[in-house]
Amino acid sequence: MAATRTLGGYLELARVGNAVAAGVLTFVGAFVAGGLGSVGAVALAVVATVAATGAGNAVNDYFDRDIDAVNRPDRPIPSGRVSARAAAAFAAALFLAAVVAAVSLPPLALAIAVANLSALVAYTQLFKGLPAVGNLVVAYLTGSTFLFGAAAVGPIAPPTWTLFGLAATATFAREVVKDVEDVAGDREEGLRTLPIVVGERAALSLATVVMAAATLASALPVVGGTFGLAYLALVVPADATMLGATVWGFRDPSTAQTWIKRGTFLAAAAFVAGRAATVIA
Repeated sequence: MAATRTLGGYLELARVGNAVAAGVLTFVGAFVAGGLGSVGAVALAVVATVAATGAGNAVNDYFDRDIDAVNRPDRPIPSGRVSARAAAAFAAALFLAAVVAAVSLPPLALAIAVANLSALVAYTQLFKGLPAVGNLVVAYLTGSTFLFGAAAVGPIAPPTWTLFGLAATATFAREVVKDVEDVAGDREEGLRTLPIVVGERAALSLATVVMAAATLASALPVVGGTFGLAYLALVVPADATMLGATVWGFRDPSTAQTWIKRGTFLAAAAFVAGRAATVIA
């Protein structure tokens, strides 16, 4: 029973669901770039993404253990299921696995991996408490999973850049909404997140404007003639979900950030559908 509880703590520490989801996004990036013929490179990129994401989550929990004692007392470290020292060792092992998987990839993919691993390590200590900066870092890291997948198999095509921008923008909005949800614990720890500095309503208003701009930009693959109806059939409801959820953040930040995330994955599915339609045609 104790072993199961500890294993569950490690899986939760890595946010294994989020880590696997990040790996899926890397796969999508490779698919949109048209490089699934390079199966080995795609597999290595996915493994590197999953390991690096899990490591970053564990590092974040290690440094945030005092904040989580207020905001998330049920998380592995404050709940006592995983010690702080064990969490640090677990994160180091995952980082090593990510490096081993990424080292044989093309130079651009390797450069993205190095930049992302550095950002993951520095995030909590350097960026998280800076107004908007921490949000931008997380936004870049999420969007870059698509770039990483594309770079693993060849040049980064325009649709992948659009997907990167849409995912990064949606993630920025989601992170702002999450900061509104976590204001109490962040303020107690002396963090200067965007809602604390400019106010919750102002922060949510910025998130809404940014998300609206992203939904407009999602039309670029259609305007440019890259994708057609298959893409539109999914990206329109994805846009509506993400924008509507951001607005809902004024009422219920917790529910809103969950739906923004779901909308982001639906948008990724739209790019997959768009690319698949061009292959079939």
